[in-house]
Parts: sequence; C-alpha cells; structure tokens
Amino acid sequence: MELYEGSLDTKEIFGRWLDEQSNSNYGAYIPFVGTIRAEDNIDALSFDIYEPVLKAWFDSWQKKAEERGAIVKMAHAIGDVPVHTSSYVSAVFSPKRRVALELIDEFVEDFKANAPIWKYDIIDGKRIYAIDRSNQMDGAGLLS
Repeated sequence: MELYEGSLDTKEIFGRWLDEQSNSNYGAYIPFVGTIRAEDNIDALSFDIYEPVLKAWFDSWQKKAEERGAIVKMAHAIGDVPVHTSSYVSAVFSPKRRVALELIDEFVEDFKANAPIWKYDIIDGKRIYAIDRSNQMDGAGLLS
C-alpha cells in the first residue's frame, strides 16, 4: 500500500510494479486507474485517510489474494487531486487470468465500499464534504 500527497504518477507506479514483478511467474497483470472526473463544478477532490484502518483493510486483501496465488497492490492520494488526474491505482498479479480478473473487480468494489477515506469537493478554493461521493463504513459512527 502506497500513499502520496496529491495526484498519482500512474506511469511511474505501474512501471515500478512491473519491474518489481519482472522475475515472477505471474501470467496476468491487471491494473485499474481511478481518475477525477470534471463534474458538479468541482476543480478537484480532496482526500483524508485513516491510515491504520486502511492498512488493516489492505493487509486482509493481501491474505485473500495470497490464498489464490496472487498479490494486490494499491496506491492512493492524500490531499487535493485536480480533475483529469489520478487519485487511485491498484493492480493484481496472478498466475491465472481468471483469478486476476475476479480479484481486481472484488478488490476495487470493496475498496469503494469500505476503505476509510473521506472525500471533499474543491469548488472555488473551498473544501466541502462530498456526502454524495462517500460511503458509510460498517461500524462507523457514534451509534454503530
């Protein structure tokens, strides 16, 4: 799991991940890139992350992937990320194509639903909590 201030350099990240696995026997490598869309008059999105919970979430995914002979990788932005740039990248390396295809889908969907990341719209220089772009985490909140 990698965290960066601001937009992600997807070419550098993916290239490094490929280099790290160049001597492995993985037959499938499937990357995913999340890019900030220009919508709702936003100039950027901004992200706050609770790192200890994100690390625990990611570690559980490493174990799930390992049980299937694969690995997962992930990078996410902290702070402001302008439209048309990347805030999130992930990838699955697996010996088998089907496993990689299934894992990347499961991983990205679970990330979207359960990762401890809070989003804010940046509009005219103001940071506004993006309730429409956020999901409540299971067990979060005072009355959970």
